[in-house]
Amino acid sequence: MSDDLHTVTTMPAARRPGCPFDPPPELADARRHGPISRYSFPDGHQGWLITGFDLVRAVLADSRFSSRRELMRHHPLIDFTGVEVPPAPPGEFLLMDEPQHSRYRKPLVGKFTVRRMRLLAERVEQITADHLDTMEKAGPPADLVTAFATPIPAIMICELLGVPYADRGSFQEQVESFMSGETSDEDLMAAYTAVQQYLAELVAAKRANPRTTCSATSPTATSPTRS
Repeated sequence: MSDDLHTVTTMPAARRPGCPFDPPPELADARRHGPISRYSFPDGHQGWLITGFDLVRAVLADSRFSSRRELMRHHPLIDFTGVEVPPAPPGEFLLMDEPQHSRYRKPLVGKFTVRRMRLLAERVEQITADHLDTMEKAGPPADLVTAFATPIPAIMICELLGVPYADRGSFQEQVESFMSGETSDEDLMAAYTAVQQYLAELVAAKRANPRTTCSATSPTATSPTRS
């Protein structure tokens, strides 16, 4: 690699006011310099930041790059100095390499076929129309991210997972907390742990009563027992 490569010293997260869909200016600047930049991780480790689409795709498809969680000691936003990161727990295959990855992924493939996803079209259209109607009734100005782009995927994820109606508000808040990247390391890990614990309880509840179904329009849906 050339010594004159662009360098990014901190991972920017703040976007320009009024431009929620644009990347932070620092990342846009890095992309202008080329598809790859040097990056200094919070623990002082030196690595790389890839901003070019073609190169990102190439890296993600290259088996020489690992997804194993225990190797991710150099998170772009978290200082893991002195922390021993354990392997991903059973089932968390996004943080595993082959052959463990395929072992967990294959049983799920049949649940996300094009045909099965098309069956959700009517429900997606209903939820979308409801949110558009709500925005219209509220009148301008409207925050598209808060009123539309964030809640619709969150609702559909809850429906796919079977999250009971009564739990959806707190579940979505916890997910948004660790996905936003705007919380402290402690709060991020607390939210992540809470989501993991809740999903474990949800699985246990559905194993005990596999015929239970949940719907966004069913506020009486049964919630898993919480401690």
